[in-house]
Amino acid sequence: MPKSLPVSRYYDVQRDEAGQRFIRVNVTGLALLQNPLLNKTTAFTPQERRELDLEGLVPPHTSTFEEQKERTYLRYLKCNSDLEKHEYLRALQDRNEVLFYAILEDHLEEMLPIIYTPTVGEAVRNYSSNYRYPRGFTVSTGDIDRVDDMLENVTVNDVRMIVATDSSAILGIGDQGFGGMAISIGKLSLYTAAGGVGPDKTLPVELDVGTNRQDLIDDPLYLGVHHQRLTGAAYDEFLDAFVEAVSHRYPKAIIQWEDFSRGTAFRVLERYRRVVPSFNDDIQGTGAMALAGLMRAAQIKGERLEDQVFVIVGAGAAGIGVAMAIRQGLMTWGGLSHADANARVFVVDRHGLLMHGQPDLEEQQLSFVRRPEDLQGWTYEGEYPSMHDVIVNARATALLGFTGVPGLFRQESIQAMLEHTPRPIVFPLSNPSSHVEARPADVIHWTQGGAIVASGSPFPDVEYGGKRHPIGQGNNAFIFPGLGFGAIASRAREITDTMVMEAARTLAEFTAQSGERVYPPISDLRELSIQVAVNVALQSIRDGVCAERRIRNMTRDELEQVIRGRAWEPRYLPLRKG
Repeated sequence: MPKSLPVSRYYDVQRDEAGQRFIRVNVTGLALLQNPLLNKTTAFTPQERRELDLEGLVPPHTSTFEEQKERTYLRYLKCNSDLEKHEYLRALQDRNEVLFYAILEDHLEEMLPIIYTPTVGEAVRNYSSNYRYPRGFTVSTGDIDRVDDMLENVTVNDVRMIVATDSSAILGIGDQGFGGMAISIGKLSLYTAAGGVGPDKTLPVELDVGTNRQDLIDDPLYLGVHHQRLTGAAYDEFLDAFVEAVSHRYPKAIIQWEDFSRGTAFRVLERYRRVVPSFNDDIQGTGAMALAGLMRAAQIKGERLEDQVFVIVGAGAAGIGVAMAIRQGLMTWGGLSHADANARVFVVDRHGLLMHGQPDLEEQQLSFVRRPEDLQGWTYEGEYPSMHDVIVNARATALLGFTGVPGLFRQESIQAMLEHTPRPIVFPLSNPSSHVEARPADVIHWTQGGAIVASGSPFPDVEYGGKRHPIGQGNNAFIFPGLGFGAIASRAREITDTMVMEAARTLAEFTAQSGERVYPPISDLRELSIQVAVNVALQSIRDGVCAERRIRNMTRDELEQVIRGRAWEPRYLPLRKG
């Protein structure tokens, strides 16, 4: 049997005679200190300092881990802005990854909005001007023919999770060119902090196919390639070469496609999902997250998912992904036919309700298109019913936003929902917070405390009528870390739709333990991700895509024990010279 490769060309994780894990390193001195996965900064033991040529290169005091965390957190609190905090944490990650994840795990609820949405949007915008340290893998149009050789430059040998973006549709801020690398880095930080995927098993990737932002192309400080985006066959050939090279270098890796423009997102997902295990978080992750929140909201109302009528505003990757997830949920758990499920889901774009004959319809939107004969008895002005028209005529009980248009949900439309339900479900889920369709406090006041509200970015709970109304944060982090970890644990050959639906069901059931909340608190994210991972892995077995034979006959309790045991934790291991 061939000997397995070490974790990295610089080190390997091994076990001693007593079965305790340690790291055997091939670098010493300054080269070791410059490796964030090995660097303990002030926590190296006296013996490690002698053996690894570190004496005189670090302060004489040997800090405990708790001392390091206290010092680091106090410095974090001195940062003057959220962007400065983001940059401080990123610099810490580039210097000492174990300490970074320990701090993040201890303060996850506080720091999640800093390392990811909404602050990451500012980091993306400023990525070129604030660039400090290389992280991740970039393949651009000038070197795609050498991508196999370039992947050999990546120092870790067993990558299991890749987040890859072409940066064409970042959050609610659109084409950001090379800056999208910050998104891949941030997402993978959550895979580790929440999902338990070891940092040396992850790889952020920027697919630099150009940008259609002329201001970036003209900016001499912009770090990406300075030309318009590839399209058509050239774009497909670029991604084909990337996927082929990744499959060769990292045959056990899962790819999460991230922040692709809406037409491209669906096409890329369908092109590769059965070539390499992969999923699109904007489509499937957002769909599962929103569906779980809707299931919980219906439960809070004392109703069922199939009792609701849904209006989704925004027909991009997220909006259509959510529409598909709702339809699947109505069929899977509500027992509705495809036609009956479809009849309860209305999708609105900038023209109005998706209608037959509307310009620029894309393939993934067609199954949600209405015909004039479907609108018998409707009253509306204009060529297509507006969002407000749809709410009134369809008797909507749930309204979800994925437009990035601030203030789109107006008082008259929200109050119109009260004609159909005393407890309307209102989810303005666009990111960042400056792009939210309605502020949760306004929705609560417009409905006199009746609405059940969740938003994409964090907002404080609302006091109204002597009652505290929790505002759920509809964050994909409730789905993708566990989904990815479960797929890794089962070595899934494909990320099936039923695995994604199982993640949604797990989230809804987990949240039910947290009182009248639509989503659980962020502080529960690690435990939630374990539960999602277990159920996703079990579903992969049922779906026949589990390649990890050792888990196929395990009970749920046995599988949970295995997954907990595999979850990476931020703690220093002893270092020994190779």
